[in-house]
Amino acid sequence: MEQWLTDNKLPIGKWIKNAIDYMLDHGAFLFDSFADGLKFLIEGFSNILLWFPSLVVVLFLTVLVYFLHRSWKLSAMVVVGLLLVINLGYWTETVHTFTLILSATVICIVIGIPLGIAMAHHPLLAKMLRPILDLMQTIPTFVYLIPTMIMFGLGVVPGLISTAIFALPAPIRLTSLGISSVPKALIEAGEAFGGTKRQILWKIEIPYAMPNIMAGVTQCIMLSLSMVVIAALVGAPGLGVPVVRALNTVNIAKGFEAGLAIVVVAILLDRVFKTRTGGQG
Repeated sequence: MEQWLTDNKLPIGKWIKNAIDYMLDHGAFLFDSFADGLKFLIEGFSNILLWFPSLVVVLFLTVLVYFLHRSWKLSAMVVVGLLLVINLGYWTETVHTFTLILSATVICIVIGIPLGIAMAHHPLLAKMLRPILDLMQTIPTFVYLIPTMIMFGLGVVPGLISTAIFALPAPIRLTSLGISSVPKALIEAGEAFGGTKRQILWKIEIPYAMPNIMAGVTQCIMLSLSMVVIAALVGAPGLGVPVVRALNTVNIAKGFEAGLAIVVVAILLDRVFKTRTGGQG
């Protein structure tokens, strides 16, 4: 029986390869155009940030954080953390990493929040998407790099798409959870006052679910940051590049410094968005 199963292997991998080959044969120009446009936007944003002196960007971010949260402790943390990154010599890589994370987060928000709302309102859609989301979260992240690298080449684009795929389930699930947890009494009260479905969504469901939605955004950022090193394997710029080089050369000092820069970015992003989440709650 075991030998029969081995001899009659399902050609799943071959099916996937044939599907990708078919898409490349009939839509290569679309993939190239999409990759060129996305690369232009991402690199353009990075170049704008790098055009300004690093201390000017640090000052701007510090003022922005204080304006949003009115916390001098958080602002001081931003100053100290970013000055440490500049001191270590990883400012350029940090800007590229920030751009990659921001771009992946925007993609996940644009796709994930509407899908999460639709899942909460349509149980059949939720049943269909749950196994797909489970698959997206459990497949090893390296597997994502193979088809994206084939379709979009080396560079920031395959790293961005792989990162977005890996981080997308978090905002979908938490948005769906937040919308589903809205008390029926609130919805019935809104309907009793003549509220339309759109008004109930925007004035009752989304405000009530906002802590869950923001938690999904925060998780999305952290998951995107965890892909920094892996994305560097397909040519994505950022803090993952010195980590990979340090690994290849067994350079302990360089690896620790680059890893410390990643930790600083992670802590700052987590504190800023977590504080913002608490404010929404």
